[in-house]
Amino acid sequence: MPQPHSLLEDLQALLIGSLFVALSVLLLRQSGLLTGGTAGLAFIGHYLSGQAFGLVFFLLNLPFYLFAWRALGWVFTLKTFAAVSLLSLYSEWLPHLIHIDRLQPAFAAILAGLLAGAGLLMLVRHRSSLGGLGVLAIWLQERYGWRAGKLQMGADALILLLALLAIDLRSVALSVLGAAAMNAVIAINHKPGRYIGI
Repeated sequence: MPQPHSLLEDLQALLIGSLFVALSVLLLRQSGLLTGGTAGLAFIGHYLSGQAFGLVFFLLNLPFYLFAWRALGWVFTLKTFAAVSLLSLYSEWLPHLIHIDRLQPAFAAILAGLLAGAGLLMLVRHRSSLGGLGVLAIWLQERYGWRAGKLQMGADALILLLALLAIDLRSVALSVLGAAAMNAVIAINHKPGRYIGI
């Protein structure tokens, strides 16, 4: 029988996993790129409206909490709400703490994807997510055995097509590179039954 994570273990996963993804957001935003998932939709909203990414991301996730609560339980939903809130705050605080003077866009895309993948993997292993489409992907994996990484990759492809409304084709292509790196981390490292976290 697997040992459940302690409250302290869950707390560090929420704090650090969300921070890794926030660093990813910083790299993408500074390079004029974006990602897939709900964060990708938030980037599109941010670029088109000029509103803060953190605010747009937080608001986009609100409709998914009821689904998460019904499909995956209140503990998962509370952890997800905490992770979404942390990412929203971190993504607005980090530019005051870090400024990168030179950032090659292809490298930024790949590093952002790897950081986001590692952060998301940490959150998923502690029964949490960054809400939105990730909640749906996790539920479909748990319910039907569909691979969350592959589901997320399909949704990301559609979102990255929508990105053409906000950024140029070259930036979308680089964003695809980053999304592929993120989804590869998740698909390779999150296989049903390989790691059991409660």
